[in-house]
Amino acid sequence: MFDLHLYKPKQQSMKHSKFIFSILFVCFFTISNAQYDVKPPKGYSNDIGNMVSMLDGLKARVERIVRNLDQNGTDFLLDENANTPGAMIYHLAATEAYYQVYTFEGRQFNKDEDAKWGTALSLGDKARKEFVGKPIQYYLDIYDEVRAKTKKLLKEKDDAWFAESNGGMTNHWAWFHVMEHQANHMGQLAMISKRIK
Repeated sequence: MFDLHLYKPKQQSMKHSKFIFSILFVCFFTISNAQYDVKPPKGYSNDIGNMVSMLDGLKARVERIVRNLDQNGTDFLLDENANTPGAMIYHLAATEAYYQVYTFEGRQFNKDEDAKWGTALSLGDKARKEFVGKPIQYYLDIYDEVRAKTKKLLKEKDDAWFAESNGGMTNHWAWFHVMEHQANHMGQLAMISKRIK
């Protein structure tokens, strides 16, 4: 015989469990999806802040791909014409450094800057010889330093400056290009990381 008195507590227990699960699911979903919002960080104008949010989101994804590489992985060449993961991170930093001087100062690299960034900017044979033997953190630190400067400089500007034309492109377009450049190399790094032996 089915005992209704025994069933009611079980029913309430099941309802309570479902309620708790629903709350936990909503909390998890909210927290896990909050990181995918594009929102201007505090202190930035709207359009610039949205760009900073996207730049940092992409940078974090690039770093997740490479941060655990050992020396073999950091210096890995897929073939004789490829670039190492370490060199590509340096290249991302160099490109961003170039767009800093281009958009904020309206110029190209000077002689000293070209000596510092030129090889990483161009990559190729010289980079394959020069950028070896250093841990991945060496390259990530350079990337961090450049990004910190980018964010400091962008914080001093507003959306009117962002929309200004600068040598055939707007400042907004220039920083959009930096972002898409990161995305391009993120795809390369993801593919290369799966080929490292």
